[in-house]
Amino acid sequence: MSRGTFPDGFVWGVSTSAYQIEGAHTEDGRGPSIWDSFSDAQDACDHYHRYPGDVRLMKDLGLAAYRFSVSWPRVLPEGSGRVNAAGLDYYERLVDELLAAGITPYATLYHWDLPQALEDRGGWPERDTALRFADYARIVHERLGDRVHTWLTLNEPWVAAFLGYGAGVHAPGRRSAADAFRAAHHMLLGHGLAASALRSAGAARVGAVLNFAPVMTPAQVADPARPLSEEDAEAVARIDELTHGQFLEPMLRGRYPERLLKVVESAAGLGHVRDGDLAAIAQPLDLLGVNYYAPSVVRAQPGSPADPAYPGSDGVLFCTVPTAVTAMGWPIVPGALTVLLRRLSREYPDQELMITENGADFADTVTGDGIHDVDRVSFVEEHLRALLAALDEGAKVRGYLLWSLLDCHEWADGYQRKFGIVHVDFATQRRRLKDSALWYRDVVRRNGLGDRRPRRPTLETVAARAKVSRATVSRVVNGDAAVRPEVRESVLRAVKELGYVPNAAARSLAARRTDTVALVLSIPRPDDALTAAVVQYVPSVLEGAGKQITLMLADTSESRRRVVQHVEARLADGVVLLPTDGADPLAERLARTDVPLVLLGRPAIASLVPYVDADNTGGAAAATEHLLRQGRRRIGLICGPTHLVAVQDRMAGHRDALQRAGLLPHVALAEDTPDSGASALTRLLADDRRLDAVLATSDHLAIGALRAASEAGLRVPDDLAVVGFGDIEAAAYTTPPLTTVRTPATDQAMALARLLLSRLEGRHTTPVVLPSRLITRASA
Repeated sequence: MSRGTFPDGFVWGVSTSAYQIEGAHTEDGRGPSIWDSFSDAQDACDHYHRYPGDVRLMKDLGLAAYRFSVSWPRVLPEGSGRVNAAGLDYYERLVDELLAAGITPYATLYHWDLPQALEDRGGWPERDTALRFADYARIVHERLGDRVHTWLTLNEPWVAAFLGYGAGVHAPGRRSAADAFRAAHHMLLGHGLAASALRSAGAARVGAVLNFAPVMTPAQVADPARPLSEEDAEAVARIDELTHGQFLEPMLRGRYPERLLKVVESAAGLGHVRDGDLAAIAQPLDLLGVNYYAPSVVRAQPGSPADPAYPGSDGVLFCTVPTAVTAMGWPIVPGALTVLLRRLSREYPDQELMITENGADFADTVTGDGIHDVDRVSFVEEHLRALLAALDEGAKVRGYLLWSLLDCHEWADGYQRKFGIVHVDFATQRRRLKDSALWYRDVVRRNGLGDRRPRRPTLETVAARAKVSRATVSRVVNGDAAVRPEVRESVLRAVKELGYVPNAAARSLAARRTDTVALVLSIPRPDDALTAAVVQYVPSVLEGAGKQITLMLADTSESRRRVVQHVEARLADGVVLLPTDGADPLAERLARTDVPLVLLGRPAIASLVPYVDADNTGGAAAATEHLLRQGRRRIGLICGPTHLVAVQDRMAGHRDALQRAGLLPHVALAEDTPDSGASALTRLLADDRRLDAVLATSDHLAIGALRAASEAGLRVPDDLAVVGFGDIEAAAYTTPPLTTVRTPATDQAMALARLLLSRLEGRHTTPVVLPSRLITRASA
């Protein structure tokens, strides 16, 4: 191969999954899946009705392969028994459309959407589910087997088992290590039985898709050959067996790793592993699908509790790494793909491989002249170069299927994630090709990478888009408050649309680097879990990247003046700022310097400064929708203080959810104390004695509401449901335990550090908004 060119016959395509794009969840006899119960994909991308246009898009891009998944509940609404002919008719139409367009179909039979009827009978922890899966495989092959020649049984069984049954963050939301291990084994058994059934029916090629996250220490991210201490080597090996060996070894060698069996036995026993199971699982694989996004980074740390997603991981710390990240917070480490493929080729030399998923979530902006997703192009290109390096070493990789064709419903994260190379306007279902789609089309046409890299916009480009002078753009970029608001808004819009990265930081740092970062706390809040997480984890990540940390308080006018002097004197390469709530003059002043700055929390006024925040709007909407699903219709809101941006966002999420249900909000303002929350609920009850639920914008307010409800003689939740926000430590110990919205403190801290590192590297950065999660307890 020449530099940048892939082998002849290399397969280029894209991947999707049924639940994420089909929509039509209640049409033509489809039954509910566990994801319908756990999340809400609404109409998703309406691929069920719009597949002809989506196939035309694939054809226009020159793609040779389309990996889609078959929805089990669309074919068998009850999971077994009655076959829904209309469901099979749909997949027949889709396959025929693909073949007519010259696109090879790759059918995945299970991409996490277990029929709810089977979950009600025990789900994957029950052996019978594996038997029903084999029956389902036979039924689908009987209809499509004459046209579909490559069948993939499972997609990422580790995710389905350990995030769904172990950690509870995916459907069906269980938190049981025993259930997770049993589910994993029965998925493997289902794979083996289905593979045997498919081959008996004449299937040409049968494979499976696993998620791969090469396990390494922080030092190995930069140097994969770095030797490990005995303790770190043991930690890496243990997580590797839980993630990879648990599935690779049974599938390809008919055995479980001995050390893993000890972990399984202690958590779940071994009664579910019966004689003959491993022989049934170890069906020859014609193709092993490799899904790669990021590595797992760990090190030994005695005393660390086990991660629920990794039962048996006691004493292992999952680390962040000092590298650029996607909008989802995942580290960008293309070289780990080369390491992974090198290892698979060494340990399983005869196994044919295909990259079945690889892609990234980045924030996109739709403009009149396109969607300029430079970072996605850069991500894919870097990973294709890593793939080329592995191919040059002899890796047997026959193709690359990018994730994903369309922006879609990203499982528990909903619609906020954008992995597609085709933008979808979910209100109108209009499709638009992003720059990444056009770039990928060119890669496919020449079967390789070009020499030219995507060009990033300049200050002049922004000025032309905003129809202002270059000097005006420079003033806005540097935080000049004297610029008229409408001009500022126009420039900021152009910056966002074009993905412009100010070069001032790069110029100043090129002239002088200190390898020091200032961590500035505007208001010391020692009892705040988020501040504590930032103080703990931001220095850890940045020190791992070779930075020294200067901790500075900015709680008085004099201390704020010293911070500005420190930064203007170029005594720091970058600044992490925990600003005051609301508009913060210190943030505005620091933004005018040439030093990269990142903020914790969404600022009150739009600016060029990237920030990290939790999805307060989505969290409040999820809490309100939970109450509505329970039949609550007279829902009060206790909120305050309302000058806080986070509280404003929570109010907006609650209001929007009520409006969608045709209801009006009932609001009581309060200070952020239990006593104030109790007083606010008393006022709400005085206005409406039929109030049947209350959402508070903080747990402190909700705890006060619980007390006031008890004093009023109301039973919680029978008479009144109560939901808080924040999941403070006390929330689980109230009477009754408080339903609340958990905001990810540690993840926000990690994201802050990574965001600053991305700015220091000169990468385009956008705000990072991390998902909140409703924690349902007895109060609601």
